[in-house]
Amino acid sequence: MPGSEHKFGMRRWLTFATGLVECLCFAGAIFGWASLVFVLKEDGYFISLCDNSTATNGTQTGCREQDSQFSVIFTIASFMNNFLTLPTGYLYDTCGTTVARLFGISVYTMGTLMVAFSSSALAVLLYPALSFLAVGGILFLITNMQVGNLFGSRRSTIITLYNGAFDSSSALFLVIKLLHETGISLRASFLFLSTCSVIHLLRTFFLLPRKFIPYPLPDNYTYGTICGKSETSIPEVAANGNAEPIEEVPLNKGAPVKLESFLECFKSRLFLLHLLWLSVMQLRHYLFIGTLNPMLQGLTEAKSSLVSQYINAFAVTQLCGVLCAPWNGLIMDRHKGKPRAAGETEQQADLRASVASLALTALQCVLFSICAAIPYLPLQYLTFILQVINRSFLYGGNAAFLSVAFPPYLFGRMYGTVMALSAIFSLLQYVCFTVVDTVLDGDPSYVNIGLVLLSLLAFIHPVSVYLHCKRTSNHQ
Repeated sequence: MPGSEHKFGMRRWLTFATGLVECLCFAGAIFGWASLVFVLKEDGYFISLCDNSTATNGTQTGCREQDSQFSVIFTIASFMNNFLTLPTGYLYDTCGTTVARLFGISVYTMGTLMVAFSSSALAVLLYPALSFLAVGGILFLITNMQVGNLFGSRRSTIITLYNGAFDSSSALFLVIKLLHETGISLRASFLFLSTCSVIHLLRTFFLLPRKFIPYPLPDNYTYGTICGKSETSIPEVAANGNAEPIEEVPLNKGAPVKLESFLECFKSRLFLLHLLWLSVMQLRHYLFIGTLNPMLQGLTEAKSSLVSQYINAFAVTQLCGVLCAPWNGLIMDRHKGKPRAAGETEQQADLRASVASLALTALQCVLFSICAAIPYLPLQYLTFILQVINRSFLYGGNAAFLSVAFPPYLFGRMYGTVMALSAIFSLLQYVCFTVVDTVLDGDPSYVNIGLVLLSLLAFIHPVSVYLHCKRTSNHQ
């Protein structure tokens, strides 16, 4: 029916656009931590830890004890952002979109309210607040990535675009920093973010499915709620074999096939090397973001105006993540619509196309790590550019690879598992920070060189995927 198709097309694009705004403005805010730290220092958070000689009015000098507290907060928040993706991914897989988003919205709102009512005397509220923002934000991303299923051959492009928007949302804290400089308090900004939860709720009920968006889409597929009436299709059979009324799961029209179990996917070489690929590059990014403020203080000799200038530049470059990420999706989707090799399945073609993306991302990380290791202030502009390009490729490529390498019904658990395990590895950032602060007396040179060498391990994964595709092709 032309009318129904037109209505579905309009809703599909509205879902995509509002999801992009949601990821762009809210989901990954914690990664703009350097901008928020500048504001928190201005407002005197943890200033009681500093001696009077190192914390005077009009300066951003602070002290190592204060920087250490901010580093711990970011370490915990970034860890929670990844580690709790496992239980939240399981929640999403078992309970569906609506339940997962309601939980995410509640947690995110609690985080914004905690920051709003924190102060220099209640700075301890930042510990749970940033973690709540991280967990709520990652749930926004997880529940939005399924929107790519509505766009068929451009599925990977949409997924990477959403991950790029997630990266760019770190500029939210830059906006809060600029508003703070004009006299708008931190409390007012975060109370406004709390009220935006109403928008998230409306989108949950009107523009997203109750359960999931399937791939590929079945005929006459509908989702969402209109005028109080939920649009659903007939009950289907779930992946676990239990019949339940899930409107988003298409009928299995082909012959019965053996479904891969989670454990089989988890123990596969593809997954384990993908975990290594993600973990080493993520550690480099987390350590860079978490120590950016003290690093700039050292390179600028603690000149507040210069530190602010470079933090603003870093935050502005983060906005470009949403522009960089789709290029990675286009690399992975470049084979769509072209004839495949004889006997090659769509999944095998997708996996082969991912090799270039994985290798390019690893190369970007090495270049970014080299620039970050050179203590030359003007070079940091290039470092910021390489960082945002690599980060947008990293997370978009991570989600896109998991979506093509493993069964769709396991996506939430596979995504949650790889993020959770990489979070444990990312705890090394605090070890690195402690070594620099104590053993190396504030000089990060040796740690930076070690991270450059560590990032070279990321090249193992694309080589392994290439060999896997070659072996599969030879068997056919």
